[in-house]
Amino acid sequence: MECRLTTTFRSRITARIGRSYLSRIQKYGIGSSTVRLLPDDLLMMLRRDGLDPVDKLARTRAKRPVHKVSLPFGMDAWVVSGYEESKAVLGSADGFSTDFAHLATNAGVAAEQSPGGLGFNDPPVHTRLRRILTPEFTMRRLRRLGPRIDAIVEERLDAMEAATGPVDMVQEFALPIPSLTICELLGVPYEDRDDFQQLAMDRFDLFAGTTAPFGAMSESLAYFRDVVKAQREKPGDGLLGMIVREHGDNVDDEELAGLADGVLTGGFETTASTIALGSLVLLQNPDVLERIRHDDAMTAPFVEEVLRYLSAVQIAFPRFARRDIEIGGVVIPQGDMVLCSLSAANRDAGYVSDDGRFDPHRTPAGGGHLAFGHGIHRCIGAELARMELRTAYPALARRFPRMRLAVPPQDLAFRKLSIVYGIESLPVHLR
Repeated sequence: MECRLTTTFRSRITARIGRSYLSRIQKYGIGSSTVRLLPDDLLMMLRRDGLDPVDKLARTRAKRPVHKVSLPFGMDAWVVSGYEESKAVLGSADGFSTDFAHLATNAGVAAEQSPGGLGFNDPPVHTRLRRILTPEFTMRRLRRLGPRIDAIVEERLDAMEAATGPVDMVQEFALPIPSLTICELLGVPYEDRDDFQQLAMDRFDLFAGTTAPFGAMSESLAYFRDVVKAQREKPGDGLLGMIVREHGDNVDDEELAGLADGVLTGGFETTASTIALGSLVLLQNPDVLERIRHDDAMTAPFVEEVLRYLSAVQIAFPRFARRDIEIGGVVIPQGDMVLCSLSAANRDAGYVSDDGRFDPHRTPAGGGHLAFGHGIHRCIGAELARMELRTAYPALARRFPRMRLAVPPQDLAFRKLSIVYGIESLPVHLR
């Protein structure tokens, strides 16, 4: 693979690579004046108590699964926390828009900061782009990645086994697996993976201010424009090369960079957080770890329950009402923004019982979980994420059946305010 970071872009990104994600959080802290202006009814969707949503979110969902909050820049937003109500919003493409222009118009975000891709486009643009991307995410195409995912997982387990002392599961296991998989999928050179990881994580860090993620998106798009240019000249075997060969005349460079950025957004940090948090779930449930180790039939239901229970992506892409529309008995006025709390919806008592506690034997009565969203914007990389999770967890359980936390549970540091929930470090003794 010949594509490389431009000198200018590398100089911008290198200054940040030396800092860990934790150090950025410690630097910015919750004292960010911009974040402090956000109403608590909005911030509660981003907070957790360990692996669980905060109690206030559950209480609010029970009383007001659809309710209005006022934002500091003068517009109204609606928090939707019920399962059926969230499903109704996410499934209504004719009732709600995700076009980035709404953020540019109403939230003071510059129009040129739009990342494009699938998440911030409506039909017919969304339909055309998804039609281009969908064939690359069919199981038939994804199977070619299976051997590489197996090898990546085994390589990480070998490296962990060779280590002395406690091992950080985040750095040594959870981050490298999706990072290397996405590099493989897109056709990005492995030597760029550190920069690649940083680009993905920056956009979810609200401690740097509520507009900081848009700056990270701009840097990511700058990187992918270089990658796309190289792929135009010499298409590789990855997803970008395939799209160039098969749809080159139907997608321009900006759209293709946006699609690549969307794959990075949806496929790296979200999966890495789920792998890390799911590993903690295994540590907390040694009986389940033992079952995963010996019973292949347990893997798929375990993964689905982990996805539901953890709901690493806490909030869906913002929607804007195309017209006055009723959701859960409440009329949302045309133009208002709607934020669906996926973590709350996936714990709704109308969807799952027992307060949504972790139960790998669970069969929810209300349908599938919303961890990947719902409707036309449902995560296109859902099956790829499942492949990685179904490979990583049983392999980890088989290799290290006696692993245990290396620190007291109360010393674990979770993200305090992030669209994608996660854990900063997961030190374990493997033997």
